[in-house]
Amino acid sequence: MIFNEIYGTYYKVVAEIIDEALNGTLNEKRLDEIVSARAFSESILTIPDALKNGTWPLIDKNMQTPIRHSPSRPLTLLQKRWLKSLLTDPRISLFAPSCAGLEDIEPLLPSDRVVYFDAYTDGDPYGSPEYIDIFRTILKALHDHRKLMIRFKGHNKQGHSWICIPYKLEYSAKDDKFRLITAHMPHVQIINLARIDSCELLDSFDADSFDIPQAEKCTIIAELTDERNALARAMLHFSDLEKETVKISDSKYKVTLTYDRGDETEILIRVLSFGPMIKVLSPQPFIDLIKERLNLQENFCC
Repeated sequence: MIFNEIYGTYYKVVAEIIDEALNGTLNEKRLDEIVSARAFSESILTIPDALKNGTWPLIDKNMQTPIRHSPSRPLTLLQKRWLKSLLTDPRISLFAPSCAGLEDIEPLLPSDRVVYFDAYTDGDPYGSPEYIDIFRTILKALHDHRKLMIRFKGHNKQGHSWICIPYKLEYSAKDDKFRLITAHMPHVQIINLARIDSCELLDSFDADSFDIPQAEKCTIIAELTDERNALARAMLHFSDLEKETVKISDSKYKVTLTYDRGDETEILIRVLSFGPMIKVLSPQPFIDLIKERLNLQENFCC
């Protein structure tokens, strides 16, 4: 591992709690607020108890800490080189991130040495100046709460124009594509950025009075067997989804995942990647999709 576990979420959250204790502003309510805001949803069941009962002897009953200095986690040269490698990724470059502190650091790996598996190869043209300009125009519209005039070609190659309110950008790791979620005539509209020919910033809108468009949500319930570190892998694999995890035995967990209906095929592939470690319990239509997919694979192999 390039990064030690001290750079993980648990350590980051506990470091913030210790900082509050050092400043004399920590109480039980504030402790719970930090965990809820900064950690994983299930962390509220572990971090506060571990600190309060002394399992982690960092905070006493008076919400004071025996630690005298604020926790720090300095980066090694190897870690800096890895971060510099990430910054060479063309997708990250779209956001124009700062390289402050890494100017004289050589990347550990060039971006063309990183190979992604289980993904389509016709991703967005991240190096195209036109694509970069469109992406950053959309980012500015999102940050400044401004409407957009979007011109694009539909599936039938016919040109379209929209005046829309941008809601958010989404990235699909399977498709290797960005897409824009918008409110348009007052429905939710989704468009792949690579299909946009041009976009123009228009007047601003009142974000407080804007009703966020709601995509159709779906939920699956599955039983996960924690073998070969399956639980930790699942928490990371599905970290972008709303989820609930409940322990039902020593090695089994009930996992509830909520996702957008439009992402169903991607979620299906991600669930199947865990093989026998995950058994989907409901809903039946999703179970039928799994059976259909497995039958197709079996027929293809034969």
